[in-house]
Amino acid sequence: MAVRQLSETVINRIAAGEVIERPASVVKELVENALDAGASRIEVVTAAGGKTLMRVSDDGAGMTAADLALAVERHCTSKLAENDLMDIRTLGFRGEALPSIGAVARLTIATRNAAEPHGWEITVDGGEKGDVTPSALNRGTRVEVRDLFFATPARLKFLKTDRAETAAITEVVKRIALAHPHVRFSLAGPDRRQPLDLPAATGPDARLARIGQVIGADFVDNAMAIDAEREGVRLTGFAGLPTYHRANALQQFFFVNGRPVRDKLLLGALRGAYADVLARDRHPIVVLDLDLDPHQVDVNVHPAKADVRFRDSQLVRGLMVGAIKRALVEAGHRASSTGAREALDFARPNGVDPRTGAGQGGWQGGNAPAAPAGSWPGGYTAARPVSGRPSGDAQDWRLSAFRPLQDQDGSSVGILERAAPDMAASGFAEAQAPFAGFDATSADTRADAAPVDLGLQARPLGAARAQLHANYIVAQTEDGLVIVDQHAAHERLVYERLKEALAAKGVASQMLLIPEVVELAQEDVERLLDRADELAECGLVLEGFGPGAVAVRETPALLGDTDIRGLVRDIADDIADMSEATRLRERLDHVAATMACHGSVRSGRRLRPEEMNALLREMEATPLSGQCNHGRPTWIELKLADIEKLFGRR
Repeated sequence: MAVRQLSETVINRIAAGEVIERPASVVKELVENALDAGASRIEVVTAAGGKTLMRVSDDGAGMTAADLALAVERHCTSKLAENDLMDIRTLGFRGEALPSIGAVARLTIATRNAAEPHGWEITVDGGEKGDVTPSALNRGTRVEVRDLFFATPARLKFLKTDRAETAAITEVVKRIALAHPHVRFSLAGPDRRQPLDLPAATGPDARLARIGQVIGADFVDNAMAIDAEREGVRLTGFAGLPTYHRANALQQFFFVNGRPVRDKLLLGALRGAYADVLARDRHPIVVLDLDLDPHQVDVNVHPAKADVRFRDSQLVRGLMVGAIKRALVEAGHRASSTGAREALDFARPNGVDPRTGAGQGGWQGGNAPAAPAGSWPGGYTAARPVSGRPSGDAQDWRLSAFRPLQDQDGSSVGILERAAPDMAASGFAEAQAPFAGFDATSADTRADAAPVDLGLQARPLGAARAQLHANYIVAQTEDGLVIVDQHAAHERLVYERLKEALAAKGVASQMLLIPEVVELAQEDVERLLDRADELAECGLVLEGFGPGAVAVRETPALLGDTDIRGLVRDIADDIADMSEATRLRERLDHVAATMACHGSVRSGRRLRPEEMNALLREMEATPLSGQCNHGRPTWIELKLADIEKLFGRR
């Protein structure tokens, strides 16, 4: 078959296959164009998941008639002044988005520049361009895309459901909105139950306010501020506490010079930073910005500009890992605030408000009909369940069989005062007889017998007051109480001591009587030899052994009898995948964590009051003590105000 030149329409459709993957890709390109035009308000409207309609309106600079005619031509852009692809300071730069969209959909662009007497409009229908005509429009641009992929029907079969495509568009808008807090974003349409409106934030805390709008207030309460700079590369943003995590990585947002990216290097650096404090199947929540000279990063390596390449990737990785680890150390014993809320929600039966009786069943205890009198002494009224209400559902405490009664003078009188005044006056002396078999308490109350040390009570983790079930320490603070998992807390303390010892003395190695020869691909051998000094610091000494093999002469003593071949192959894979030999360090950390687990205070051991207070004080002084080696919280705090709400006192 002879070589021939493809038509312009086919060329545009091929380009559209690279740039326009789904409706969310269209919205991303159009919103980025609006931001490059200096918009302060961007409105997005979609229908049927973007398949039938996507409209993006902004109040940006707009275009003249001449610019509009060129905007729908391939490789026409206003964002590369000097034709320098290494000096890109805008979100878009290729000039491919609009002609690619017009090649597979019905595209209409209306725009008006401040210098023009009126607006202008152009249509592109499946690659067929119309004329530029006058249009009634205020300043800004409105881009409308209808019937996506009508010109390439086969592409429609690969789209997901309307709901899935709508969710993808929402995710794209949220990611872009996080990087531009001073711009107002709105997202609406008939396929949405509730419009998304993100007002523009102002002031020094604008970024934090936008994060709260997108991710939620919980993240704001459980985030650590990040601000670090090294050799012209600056990292700012917020990272979540290790105890505030998710089951997937969808809540990880990275921006490079304001551009949302999903870069493998950044994801690997984040995993390395949290490796010590988070389980491998859990993921932290972060919003991080990298700002650097555009010449130090290449954004033209992916059709959708989702990946980037850094000139000095190790500098970027080291900066991120170091900054996050420093923030974790500065956070000290801090743990997420959601643990206490979850505990209170769990303690509240079926979400019932103790003060009003309002619960998930949608009924108000205060309006419930009074139940007939029962047979208790003193005219006590026993409440019957409301008709039609399942017996297992939450009940209003005012209808409880143990609620206080109103005496004639309006005072509350309890059941014991009515039924047995003598018993009540004697301090329940006779009432304890049926419970004689349960006189062995599960709580160590010796700490509570001592007077409260106001100095200790003012400390962050308070003064120890009891030990429950030989595992949980209850401490009293000035405005609440703290519950500590003694095994998890001591496990973290021992682990931190082991790491300090390893850092101070180095990793001891043991020499092999017979060197282990490991055969690998030649490129893996070269990667390992390039990192030989780094591996030796971790106790693994190896050298080349002819083509396609390495000889391992020493291994870390901490690992004991280990699979040397498997370890070396895993390290080679890590270097090839992330340019970092993380597997050996992870193995060493895992062994140290196991030793810490077995060497810490076990569950079931009773502690003396001074031991409990000593553990609390050491937690306050030890970094990362808010979570154990597996990422679980070591303590939670319940505020007195929340406890009073739980019992209907507030």
